[in-house]
Amino acid sequence: MRHLELFAGVGGFRRALDFLGNDFGFPVECVGFSEIDAFASKTYKANYSVEGETEMGDIVRFAADEANIRALPDFDILTGGFPCQSFSMMGKQCGFDDVRGNVFFQIIDILRIKRPPFVLLENVKNIKTHDSGQTFKTIISSISDAGYRHVYCDVFNTNDFGLAQKRNRVYIFASSLNLPEGFAFNGHVVKKAFDGITARTSLMRQDTVLDVLEKNAEPKYYLSETLKPTILADGSKNFKSKSEINQLVARPLTATMVKMHRACQDNYFSDEFINSPDPVKYLEQIFSKEELAKQRIRKLTPAEAFALQGFDRNFVLNAQSAGVSNHQLYKQAGNAVSVNTVYAILHYLFITQNLMQYVL
Repeated sequence: MRHLELFAGVGGFRRALDFLGNDFGFPVECVGFSEIDAFASKTYKANYSVEGETEMGDIVRFAADEANIRALPDFDILTGGFPCQSFSMMGKQCGFDDVRGNVFFQIIDILRIKRPPFVLLENVKNIKTHDSGQTFKTIISSISDAGYRHVYCDVFNTNDFGLAQKRNRVYIFASSLNLPEGFAFNGHVVKKAFDGITARTSLMRQDTVLDVLEKNAEPKYYLSETLKPTILADGSKNFKSKSEINQLVARPLTATMVKMHRACQDNYFSDEFINSPDPVKYLEQIFSKEELAKQRIRKLTPAEAFALQGFDRNFVLNAQSAGVSNHQLYKQAGNAVSVNTVYAILHYLFITQNLMQYVL
């Protein structure tokens, strides 16, 4: 299967497709990738062999010249987690008025010219309701108008696919081919197929965060006595929320987690929880904020953050060896697509629904 990865980040779609090809015995080739962030590109190239591939860089500049698009090798599937800041609840929600939102139309330019049979895109859940649903209607109609007769979408939760993180994301699948009779695309059917995989896979699997949390993290990841009250606070004058640490399933990772938000926005854990012989029983205890503040509390390490997205420790070590800082790694982990979720979708499409017959 030949693959073009747009808005590649650290290559979550590529990782999932590589794993699927390895597990089910079919060749996978990435013909090119686009990524504008130099640090993400460094992590990408530290973990994948990109020799001979088209490094597209800034997709706006690349797609501005139609000759660049036509020069791309043919490919079977286009993937991409196009920039979500302009649609996210965390942002100003400017949508297509934001330059980051406009890059969606470079995807359409490529689809119109190259016409790969399959498309798989990812974005934040909020994109479906942005501008009273008009933004999403524009996205779906644009894909359809580019020649894709079948366009499906649904919200998928990372925690349904073997990773200990609650992360709801919209995935859009489109095809220009005649799909099998009765074909469906939604979180339920994909999860059912994923749960039915009996063969050993290349994926990481977690039941709770305790499957990834280190027992002895470096001191630099622990909160100072000064910072603890802020992290544990239930809010401020303009922001109120219940602040809790030690979640068995992590909250959604954010690209800004390095900035240290409160424990109702990011993930923090106490040594008492991590090292407890019975963590579930430990969580049944009720601690006051003052009692919690006396415990040693830390944030996730970069390796733990990547693990919650389905990337192993070697992936992070390769990036660090290439000179990528922890600050950038946190940002990359927060922006990444969850490997297991993409794998589950690809497995359903190409193995369960046998769409591979249109590729090989």
